[in-house]
Amino acid sequence: MSISLAFRFVAGRYHATPSGHHVNEGLIEWPPSPWRLLRALISVGYTSGTWDAAGPPETARRLLGHLSADLPHYSLPAAAGAHSRHYMPVGVLDPKTRVERTTLVFDTWARVADQELVATWPTVLLDDAERAMLVLLTERLNYLGRSESWVEGRVMAHSEQTPETNCFPEGRRNSPGRGWEQIVLLAPEGVSAYTTWRAARLKETLADLQLPEGRKPGRALRDKRARAAEPYPAGLLDCLQKDTTWLRLHGWNRPPGSRRVFYWRPADAVSVGAPKARAATRTTSRVKAMLLSLTNAKRNDHALPPVIRTLPQAELLHGALVGIAARNGVPPPELTGRDVNRRPLRGPHGHAHINPLDLDGDGHLDHVLVWAPGGLGAEAQAAIRAARRTFTKGAIEPLRLGLAATGDLTDMARLSGVYGRRIAGLTRGASSWQSVTPFVPPRYVKARGKNTVEGQIRAELHLRGFPDPVTVAALGSMLRGQNGASTTGASISEGGRATWRQFRHFKLARQRGPDPPLAWGLAIRLEFAVPVGGPIAIGYGSHFGLGLFECGCG
Repeated sequence: MSISLAFRFVAGRYHATPSGHHVNEGLIEWPPSPWRLLRALISVGYTSGTWDAAGPPETARRLLGHLSADLPHYSLPAAAGAHSRHYMPVGVLDPKTRVERTTLVFDTWARVADQELVATWPTVLLDDAERAMLVLLTERLNYLGRSESWVEGRVMAHSEQTPETNCFPEGRRNSPGRGWEQIVLLAPEGVSAYTTWRAARLKETLADLQLPEGRKPGRALRDKRARAAEPYPAGLLDCLQKDTTWLRLHGWNRPPGSRRVFYWRPADAVSVGAPKARAATRTTSRVKAMLLSLTNAKRNDHALPPVIRTLPQAELLHGALVGIAARNGVPPPELTGRDVNRRPLRGPHGHAHINPLDLDGDGHLDHVLVWAPGGLGAEAQAAIRAARRTFTKGAIEPLRLGLAATGDLTDMARLSGVYGRRIAGLTRGASSWQSVTPFVPPRYVKARGKNTVEGQIRAELHLRGFPDPVTVAALGSMLRGQNGASTTGASISEGGRATWRQFRHFKLARQRGPDPPLAWGLAIRLEFAVPVGGPIAIGYGSHFGLGLFECGCG
């Protein structure tokens, strides 16, 4: 026999902060924990007049004992996380402005679908009096969680079919596998378990406050014993009725009589963040490139990442895109660079290149060009469209991403103004090409043979299907030693946008990938016998913004 409680959130909102967390952390306790459910039933007994200040009657005590002895299973309706921000007054005037100070407070809640949340205790058996008491308390319950969470509750009839369970304690079943996540909920100990634990703690605590046998304790000793026993309530029901002030007074970081229990729930039980990439999209045709704009909340271009952070910014965005795509299954190979067996793709680097760009020439990254010689499929496009933000070092708020253009690179080169001209410089046919970002050799550099700097550059170009250049000229270099010192060279070009001052500060090693054989950044000029079309990106980190070339510099 089981007992099931059904709750409908009248306003469609559920407000509750998980135990042990601050309200400004923006977390939602979903589902309501077993501890919260029992406290709600006790609370409504007082507020509705079901019992007086003397506390729950014997029937209610037996009922609460039964419910605390078992862990409930849940049937969760769909829910989405939401929040609002409030600047609350703190009652203090600013000494300079004489205006009352405020503090930012987050109000986080779950937007719950118009369906019932069902909590089922699988092994609880109640007699008629206990069931009548539960019906009375549940139907008088007017909120669950914070007072904004208005509910209508009922005890389900034995003849009713309970919805399928989609949140249950760990240990009752094997791991559900992909698509599920673990959460921690606060639950009560059983009555006998708490009684045993309390007796052991009191014996330990009062060991130093005992008198020899035959002597009666004086008043001072009795007071000390009472104070020492005060942090340990007499029973589980008393534990459930203690408030936060009492817990803090006695140094509890978790209520006595409680335990933390792992539950399994669907990974999307509370949907949050950017919209999920859908498996089926309106377009299934592959595109060569997608251009994203990069902005911040204040629209301050000079607060955007500097060009020297090209590599880490590309890595951060790549991780976000793979994560978004993974929500619908295995991420597409054009984003991961790996096949379905997670082996690296073979061939001429046909998967995605992520190039953060400074299109307006102010020294700060303002766009990101994602392009793939083999094209971007529907899943990759959906992930890029769903990306709404990225991060950067030292920023207070995340950076915002927006889709600026999609299609062929030649189409993007026809964009109006400086943006189109800069993209054209990366894509149009030319015989002379020069570094926009440092070229980092992918292998150790040798003095002779195929692994010289020039040999590695020619091999990289050949692998990507470019003709052999007539000349390869290194215009400047940077070699970082173990002590952090660097050697410098001449400027890269007189008229180009990239200068040696920028190149010597570029980040050249990935945070989440193999280090380069040498942290050695080179400025390169290539001359071909015939015009060739771009983009040209070669060397270590070429899929993350390094080794990019621009035409028309010579």
